Amino acid sequence: MTLHLQAANLACERDWRLLFEHLDFELRPGDMLQVSGPNGSGKTSLLRLLAGLMQPTAGQILLDGRALGDQRHALASILLWIGHAAGIKELLTAEENLAWLCALHRPATREGIWTALEAVGLRGFEDVPCHTLSAGQQRRVALARLYLDCPPLWILDEPFTALDKQGVAQLEAHLAAHCEQGGTVVLTTHHNLERRPSGYRELNLGQWAA
Repeated sequence: MTLHLQAANLACERDWRLLFEHLDFELRPGDMLQVSGPNGSGKTSLLRLLAGLMQPTAGQILLDGRALGDQRHALASILLWIGHAAGIKELLTAEENLAWLCALHRPATREGIWTALEAVGLRGFEDVPCHTLSAGQQRRVALARLYLDCPPLWILDEPFTALDKQGVAQLEAHLAAHCEQGGTVVLTTHHNLERRPSGYRELNLGQWAA
């Protein structure tokens, strides 16, 4: 699939408050879009719209020229979503969490999971229940999905949360490499990215406030 994700005259309302309206942009392979704006401007809501988890108040999102809502299966096959919370089950081990998260669309081998955990600095923690891990380590378990057999579109809500300086630098490099290899990244972060691919741009939702 040639990824072309487009927002056309998009508007979003939450709790009877219009967050933004008349929003237009498009994303193609190699692009990185950093969504910024003040608290409450709709950053997470926009990501959830692009991931098909919410419906827009007005306008539409198109995937390769067709309405996103009509392409649930196609979207699931190209999307990796990591929300603001780590999204892992604390009673499961790191390995079990990744196996569970990957099972639906892209099952991962044990070897692949162990390699991914090593890539995020969790070698030796494969069989450790996640409730014993620090917040930063739990975040690394979630981010290990980015080192498995990944779909092209990554939508990430505050992925740098709880990471140390080394983890931040590593993740920046990995996101940029994904774009340079033809992938697409949409993310929110308050972090000032030092490593940006050539297709990087920023969308400040404060400029689109209703």
